[in-house]
Amino acid sequence: MELKNWYRHSFIFIVGAYFLILGLIEAQVFFAPLATAIILSLVMLPLANKLEKIVKKRSWISLFCTFLLFLISLFFIGLILYQIQIFIEDWPKLKENLVPKWEELKSFLTENTPLKESDLSSVESGKGLNSLTKGTTSSNISGMLGQAFSFLGNYLLTFIYVFFLLNYRKDFKIFLLKIFSEEKRSEVNAVINESITIAPRYLAGKATMIAILAGLYAIGLGISGVENFILISILAALFSIIPYIGNIIGFALAVALGFAASGETGILIGIALTFGIAQFVESYILEPFIVGDKVDLHPFFVILVVIIGNLIWGVIGMILCIPILAIVVVILLHIPNLKPLGELLAGNKGKEKS
Repeated sequence: MELKNWYRHSFIFIVGAYFLILGLIEAQVFFAPLATAIILSLVMLPLANKLEKIVKKRSWISLFCTFLLFLISLFFIGLILYQIQIFIEDWPKLKENLVPKWEELKSFLTENTPLKESDLSSVESGKGLNSLTKGTTSSNISGMLGQAFSFLGNYLLTFIYVFFLLNYRKDFKIFLLKIFSEEKRSEVNAVINESITIAPRYLAGKATMIAILAGLYAIGLGISGVENFILISILAALFSIIPYIGNIIGFALAVALGFAASGETGILIGIALTFGIAQFVESYILEPFIVGDKVDLHPFFVILVVIIGNLIWGVIGMILCIPILAIVVVILLHIPNLKPLGELLAGNKGKEKS
């Protein structure tokens, strides 16, 4: 009888998880800005609580914290757009430097692999690219404008959500407490208080790690002779907020903007050494001692949830998935029937807490 119940519960869980993921994918336009706003409001909550002890107007403090977040986001967007502008301006020079390297690579591939020169010529002629751009110019432009307006709408909507979440957070907390019976409210209150500290601790650890990585990248890339090494270092460090994948993007960015600008092999070796040393420091020093104690999650499930986050919401899903999973683990550890699952997701630290 127990085995039969286990099968039934497993079936319900699998079907429920399938439709939950499908629903999140279909409703990304609604849930992605809301989930982002919840995490950002939790990040700003400690600052809002401190400022409210000085200024008793919660609405003004909520507006100030929201505007501060907005300015920070504009800074990073401007940084990325500035780097894109530099890349576009330097493209003729980059193309000129890459031509001899491409010829060397073609010779190596034709001599040491089954590839023929005709295969490489088809790639060089851009047939694959041309096949992707067969649509009319008007449809391409309208598609780009639609995506731009959609991003702008979600971007602004996120900060509207942040303001209301900060301003009316007490009402939301009271609502959550009233859902449960009086004997369980103290435990629910403890879960809420523990959950709201996870996102600030995690992102504070990540911010410290990003600052240190930016310094390491700047030193290594500067010594290697990379142009605009400070800007490239900041961008590469920022991409590390995306677990695992971000480091690969950062390295590719440094190679594309650093090595391609000069075409010198010595710069490529310098970039590779810089990122190799930085990744060693990040994996064995920064992650364990700066970020590792902020969020208690099993490494295997961190990788798994990053992949799932990418499948559901893309890059924003990869960034949000870890703090969301950490909050879910806190909730699971306080539910007796689901406590074993919480301990599994949290690893050894979850068992220590229980």
